[in-house]
Amino acid sequence: MPLPLIATLAALLYLVATGMQLVFLAQRGTPASRMPVTIAVLAMACHTVVAWDSISAADGVHLGFYRVAALMFLAVNAVCVLAILMKRPLHNLLLVTFPLSAVAVMVSSLGPQTESGSQLGHGLLVHVGSSILAYAVLTLASVQAAVLAVQDRQLHERHPGGIVKWLPPLQRMESMLFELLWVGVVLLSVAIVSGFLFVDDLFAQHLVHKTVLSIVAWLTFSALLWGHYQLGWRSQTAVRLTLAGFLSLMLAFFGSKLVLELILQR
Repeated sequence: MPLPLIATLAALLYLVATGMQLVFLAQRGTPASRMPVTIAVLAMACHTVVAWDSISAADGVHLGFYRVAALMFLAVNAVCVLAILMKRPLHNLLLVTFPLSAVAVMVSSLGPQTESGSQLGHGLLVHVGSSILAYAVLTLASVQAAVLAVQDRQLHERHPGGIVKWLPPLQRMESMLFELLWVGVVLLSVAIVSGFLFVDDLFAQHLVHKTVLSIVAWLTFSALLWGHYQLGWRSQTAVRLTLAGFLSLMLAFFGSKLVLELILQR
């Protein structure tokens, strides 16, 4: 089957899963229904085929802007579905990640190649893999933080309707946020340390912004975890610092790739 058709099938399955989740919520059905997750697994299988074909080639691994975006959304979905299967109430995050994944997988199959292939040794594979997983987990944490902010505001304004009636209790939402942050910080630590060990010069001109912003993100998330357990930081403080750390991380990776590959075309 041609790659664009597989990508189209993946996108359609993601949208179907999103629609089914919305229907369950609108009908106040159980958000833990397995049907959207089952459809999502089929979408991810197609997504995996597209991602693998997009990044692998005879001349090495292609990690251009569009290709790596699709790969990261695949990782985001895999982490989210795995967490759901482990009884974590993250179903509502699928309403954000699945539509974006549909766009990413289509652009990956149809968009131009923006970076030449490169050979990755075992050390660099550890660095790239841990970076992608860290970004995936911290992306989910940022979406969780945004939902938590809406929930907290509605509860303080005494408007228990809307999104609040679909969500777990506020304390459970906060607990899930900090679980995601812990896992994300550990993975980001592995990514940064492996980068220093296996990348020739992390402070070279084309890498310095990525390196500095990644360290800033790590410091932000680490400060938040310390403040939560030592000073009791919660709710809006947690939300603000999570989103600030994620912004630094997003600029570290996609910001630098956007400038280098799509604007400067290097």
